[in-house]
Amino acid sequence: MTKTGILALEDGRVFRGRAWGADGERTGEIVFNTSMMGYQEILTDPSYAGQIVTMTYPLIGNYGANGDDIESRRPFAEGLVVREFSEVESNWRSRMSLDDYLVANGIVGLSEIDTRALVRHIREKGAMRACLSSIDGDEASLIGKARSAPSMTGRNLVDVVTCGDRYEWPNPALDAPAAAHTLDPLLAVRESLASRAGSETFRVVAYDFGIKYYILRYLEAFGCKVTVVPARTSAEDVLALSPDGVFLSNGPGDPSALSEIVATIRQLIGRVPLFGICLGHQILALALGGRTYKLKFGHRGGNQPVKNLLTSSIEITSHNHGFAVDPESLDPAQVELTHVNLNDGCLEGFRHRHLPVFSVQYHPEAGPGPHDATYLFEQFIDLMKAGK
Repeated sequence: MTKTGILALEDGRVFRGRAWGADGERTGEIVFNTSMMGYQEILTDPSYAGQIVTMTYPLIGNYGANGDDIESRRPFAEGLVVREFSEVESNWRSRMSLDDYLVANGIVGLSEIDTRALVRHIREKGAMRACLSSIDGDEASLIGKARSAPSMTGRNLVDVVTCGDRYEWPNPALDAPAAAHTLDPLLAVRESLASRAGSETFRVVAYDFGIKYYILRYLEAFGCKVTVVPARTSAEDVLALSPDGVFLSNGPGDPSALSEIVATIRQLIGRVPLFGICLGHQILALALGGRTYKLKFGHRGGNQPVKNLLTSSIEITSHNHGFAVDPESLDPAQVELTHVNLNDGCLEGFRHRHLPVFSVQYHPEAGPGPHDATYLFEQFIDLMKAGK
């Protein structure tokens, strides 16, 4: 039997459609992603903690779900909103339908709404709090729940998604298919990277602010033995591991709420090569005296054009962030801007002029997604080679 689901926004806008996935009620920031595929990677990306994701591509679920295309230990998105949910999945790798996957992981789904209207509303009004329900038909009540939900501004979600204890990568217990080189959609890329990486091994400590498995797979392909550590690991404990480099991962929430973590990263600057992605990029900027701000509706998708200011080349890149770094807040005598978004001029990357420190806002590992920015991992390797 078809159930009615409701998406209520804090500004009073309401969308009614078909409920699927898990029964329940979820609140979070309503955002949209422009990717045409990769819904399972999106759901399991910890950067989506506290958010309800709308897919702009109209048909979602047609290739099902499996145990390989995951980015973390579990899904972190609060809900999934689509135009049309495919009840039939057709792919040799599929192990269950997307509906069953949402049920198994407690994620509420909504379909048969005008996602074009919803996305346009978000673009015009900005990302906002919402309540997604498959059990409550009272619109006024759901709007009130959306308005009382936590705001993403000032919110620390890193402590929610980070690992409890440090662990080593490669880790077959977490990434058995990729470790065994079976069912790996990036097998050809991994083999190409391995052939260029050479035989030298690098010891990398990766801060888990919400790290994605594909980042770890890339580091592994480049010959890195990675120790993943919880977000609040001290600088002293990291340096005690004698790393050749330190990686700062992606993650959810407001970077300005992470003052203690920023202070820790500040202690590492100049002592070991640093490479940051997404939230790691923002944390590095704050550690260097910069500021961050909230974007109106964020960048989320696999098709963002970025200009490399050092080479004048254009990269098609994958993004997932609602905050950005204010380039005017960075000291130009110390920091060189390296990448800019061609859609809105947002800062996408920088490097320190004198120290082995650099970062980008987007995702160069992009699994699934474009591979234009893979060279950034090579730059990290080069910095570690120079430091040895």
